[in-house]
Amino acid sequence: MTDSNRVTLTPEQLRSRRSRNIAIGLVCGLLVALFYAVTIVKLGPGILRPPM
Repeated sequence: MTDSNRVTLTPEQLRSRRSRNIAIGLVCGLLVALFYAVTIVKLGPGILRPPM
């Protein structure tokens, strides 16, 4: 790709892109936390106790 084919984003577009990326990252993190919590709940409290 040559320099003449590059797109230059305005500062407003860069801010919008960063905000969108942060939002997507937060949603992904929340989904991971939710799946972890659901897994722990489904396995039950016994999973936290060491075996005898």
